[in-house]
Amino acid sequence: MKALAIAVSILALGLSACADRPRDNAAGGATSEVKQDAKNAALTGKVKAALAADVGLRTLKIDVDSSGNTVTLNGAVDSEGAKQRAETVARGVDGVATVKNNLTVKSGS
Repeated sequence: MKALAIAVSILALGLSACADRPRDNAAGGATSEVKQDAKNAALTGKVKAALAADVGLRTLKIDVDSSGNTVTLNGAVDSEGAKQRAETVARGVDGVATVKNNLTVKSGS
């Protein structure tokens, strides 16, 4: 019985010591990463919606990715004018600071 009492006391001391230690920030880092991913997804969605709303661009397949306030456009468009228009539309979306325009113009257009 005495051994059990000692074991319980040691366990209690160990747990109380753990409670006093600062928590690992890995969980907080994961939370902020999830928040950033959500912000990126929201910005990507806003840019895709703006491109889809533009009559001249809605039929084109333009891939949109975002990281922070930078948006990257990928895909192929029919003309240089469509490429520039897509960039202009993306720049006009609230929250976009930089646009990386990797769109290519289809040959023969």
